[in-house]
Amino acid sequence: MVVSMTGFGRSKAESERFSVTVEVKTVNHRFCEFHIRMPRQLLKLEEKIKKKLGEHINRGRVEVFVTLEGEGIVSRSVHIDWEALDEFVHHITEIKNRYSLTGDLEIRDVVSREEIIHIEEKEAENEELEQLVLSAVDEAGGQLVHMRKLEGKALEEDVLQYIELLKGNITNVKQLAPDVVVQYRERLSRKMAELLDAQADEDRIHTEAAFFADKADISEELARLESHISQFKEIMKVNEPLGRKLDFLLQEMNREVNTIGSKANDSRIAREVVDMKSLLEKVKEQVQNIE
Repeated sequence: MVVSMTGFGRSKAESERFSVTVEVKTVNHRFCEFHIRMPRQLLKLEEKIKKKLGEHINRGRVEVFVTLEGEGIVSRSVHIDWEALDEFVHHITEIKNRYSLTGDLEIRDVVSREEIIHIEEKEAENEELEQLVLSAVDEAGGQLVHMRKLEGKALEEDVLQYIELLKGNITNVKQLAPDVVVQYRERLSRKMAELLDAQADEDRIHTEAAFFADKADISEELARLESHISQFKEIMKVNEPLGRKLDFLLQEMNREVNTIGSKANDSRIAREVVDMKSLLEKVKEQVQNIE
């Protein structure tokens, strides 16, 4: 089954205390690479989120956005360093007395001193919140896969269309190939007759034509190309990640097409080769988006 690496999924999970929204976006990538953005208090769940999404995704660049709302996410408490406060007040009083200064010590003079009084935040351990986040991640991953499969279906249709056109080019080349040797023999016969100004040596023409036919024989390349195409179509039916396998086969198909172009030595076949290379390039563009 063809699955695209491009997709998007979104889910929102709520309880009486919390509301979690998860968005997952994927694009093509050689490997499976995660980029997760979420509130600091959820960072401890990063590996669990990756593992949960790994149940849905095998390949691609994965961008995850988690937003969190609710009460009790972080507990806050006021911390006062009483010893530091006593010492601070004592020294302020001593300074006033020693230098006969006026003015009273206000509460704002104390609360502004972070080394004396400050608010401590502590992330609440909450199993309910963890389950809520992972549930939203799982649902968003499911939506993402659904979209990737729909995109994959469209990719499959485009790729198979190009493959059918490629098979048409191969048929044309197979029809043209025998005529290449015949035309070479005719050209060789005329050339030798002109040079010798008489009847050309048939034995020599036959030998030269046989040598050319062997050198220009592209039957093996055509057979391998057709085999690669059959294998390509079979792989597309497999229910597993197949992008890398298809990409490898495309490299082999390109190699055969290039060899056909270099060996055939015929302008008509050369035009077919150009068309085949163009089609393979289009297939490659689509395969690069397949998981």
